Amino acid sequence: MIRYLTAGESHGEALVGIVEGMPASIPLTPTDLDEHLARRWLGFGRGGRAKIERDRVRILSGVRFSHTMGSPIALWLANASYHKDRAGWPEVMAVEGEGEGIEPVTLPRPGHTDLAGAQKYGFDRTPHGPDLRPVIDRSSARETAMRVACCSVARTLLRHLGIEVGSHVVRLGAVGYDDAAGWTEARDRLLEEGGARALYEAADQSEVRMLDAALSAAAVEHIKATKQAGDTLGGVYEVIATGVPPGLGSYVQADRRLDGRLAQAILSIQGQKAVEIGDGFAGGHWPGSEVHDPIVKDEAGRLTRASNHAGGIEGGVSNGMPIAVRGTMKPIPTLIQPLGSVDLATGEAQPTRYERSDVTSVPAASTVAEATVAWVLAEAILERYGGDTFAQVQERFEADRR
Repeated sequence: MIRYLTAGESHGEALVGIVEGMPASIPLTPTDLDEHLARRWLGFGRGGRAKIERDRVRILSGVRFSHTMGSPIALWLANASYHKDRAGWPEVMAVEGEGEGIEPVTLPRPGHTDLAGAQKYGFDRTPHGPDLRPVIDRSSARETAMRVACCSVARTLLRHLGIEVGSHVVRLGAVGYDDAAGWTEARDRLLEEGGARALYEAADQSEVRMLDAALSAAAVEHIKATKQAGDTLGGVYEVIATGVPPGLGSYVQADRRLDGRLAQAILSIQGQKAVEIGDGFAGGHWPGSEVHDPIVKDEAGRLTRASNHAGGIEGGVSNGMPIAVRGTMKPIPTLIQPLGSVDLATGEAQPTRYERSDVTSVPAASTVAEATVAWVLAEAILERYGGDTFAQVQERFEADRR
């Protein structure tokens, strides 16, 4: 069993993480994690914080001589905006702990967790009055920085087994491919050339992580026009994993199905509202003869599929084809043009105030989704091939592959 925990707030001093259960002797350095932390800031339309933060993770424990020790791995990620922002916040109450002297927020923002979270934890009726700040700071997407760091530990394990995870954006608001055929040709060519790593490296060359240059340019103009209108955009991205063996996950219990676990991982990311595996929603429009994948023998005599409509998963179990998962992100709810709300302190209706924000975070969300998919696959790998050392895992994995 492996697991990770994150802690920290958006405007706190740092984010921290614990990764537990990783085998000993996996090669691991901060650079392995920083690569994907840097990619999390990609994308045209990012807000002011992207200009402030330069994420560099510190490994505090669990690694010796650039290899995991089998003990919990502790990670530290500083918030560069902590001191910059704090200098502008008035002290409003006598405090002892960090963060408590920050100006309270009493106006909940539609589309955020502000009001529901405050009602759940009682922050709408504290002894000092309503204060949404604890909800805002923990529910913030800034948490995904540490999540990417933790999941990148698992991603390093996968890479040393020949499993790669990559992603690309297929839609930003009104700009996107008309159908799957529009992106599958370019995607499949990249996968054939260099697996999922080639896919994400190609996508990273685009300002919006799209594989088509004309669509990328159109999406950039769409983002500019949307910002001018004071609005925001959502979109759709696809995550692909290559090198995945058959047999991960299980059909014997609902909570062990790989597709269900992947769907939960995607929906656990802030702002994600829908998931599809393989053909997904489109499969509901087609007859079975166009949806299911014929079984064939390859040149080496191994059983494989002639197509991959199932997205690499059948009955909750990986079938050896590339895993294909798509996620849909809603438009960011922090708008330049405000929506209506009610101030919890006064009870008066008033428009929400604008805070620095992105016009769209879909390109960034796609890289976070890569990380969460990698974690689920690493978890399933260790369930099937687990050992106390990476050498044991690798030996069992390669024996099964042979």
